[in-house]
Amino acid sequence: MVQAQVVGRQAASDTVHLAATSSCCALLPPLNAMTCSADESLNFVRNVTQAAAAAGLAALAYFSGFDGGKVFGVLLGASFLLAADQVANSGGGEALLVDSLGRLLRPSYGQRVTLHEAGHFLVAYLLGLLPRAYTLSALDAFARYRALNVQAGCQFCGGGFEGELAAGRLSSSSLDQFSCVALAGVVTEYLRFGQAEGGVGDVAQLDSLLRALQFTQKKADGQIRWAVLNVAALLRRHADVHDNLAAAMAAGASVAACVELIEREVAGRADLLAPDAGTGSAPAQGPVVSASTAE
Repeated sequence: MVQAQVVGRQAASDTVHLAATSSCCALLPPLNAMTCSADESLNFVRNVTQAAAAAGLAALAYFSGFDGGKVFGVLLGASFLLAADQVANSGGGEALLVDSLGRLLRPSYGQRVTLHEAGHFLVAYLLGLLPRAYTLSALDAFARYRALNVQAGCQFCGGGFEGELAAGRLSSSSLDQFSCVALAGVVTEYLRFGQAEGGVGDVAQLDSLLRALQFTQKKADGQIRWAVLNVAALLRRHADVHDNLAAAMAAGASVAACVELIEREVAGRADLLAPDAGTGSAPAQGPVVSASTAE
């Protein structure tokens, strides 16, 4: 199994070590500048759907002779369905509808999601985390898991990480790995499209972990900045692999086939991490970070 190593940190002080480079560090903005506050593609779809619903309601009112009872009945039924979906599926039914319509109305949305998830998959594998499964759409997730509250995403074999979390003690190397994988989708979208529309949940998940570890804002910002730089270096170094992996995932390739593709395409590359990403040794197993001892 190939495995890249992220740019090292100073183990003695556990402070972030960033190498200033012209093509990686200097051109990347803070994380909040990379992401949109909302998914513009899906917001467009929601607006179109709401406009279509309003037009349909107006047509119903017109052809029914403005029968208030019929119009009210339709409104009541739609409201009941939306409320039931929120309670039973956490809005999964609505998400499935919007996601599916988004792919029909905006083909670029599907491409963005595929590259986003391929970024998670590739970075995770290069850093030694084995992917277990992936889905690229809410419909794909529903067909596979028969659940409406599952969206596009990647699952990984992270038993060691979960064990550390359960014990309340997380090694710095595990935190580094998790940070890079969590931010891979956001960084992918920024590098490919200039801004990330998806990945808000990924960022929130990482933020929650850092808060649970009682990181100060300065230390959390440093961890995130460090992870963003390393992920950008990996994605730039292996942009061709990323493209081919995304194409394979879009075609429905198995996890094993995707892993084989990565292994085949990076074989023979002496430096899995981009040469201009900085210097330094790989993170040692490093100090253990716990919720009770983190600064």
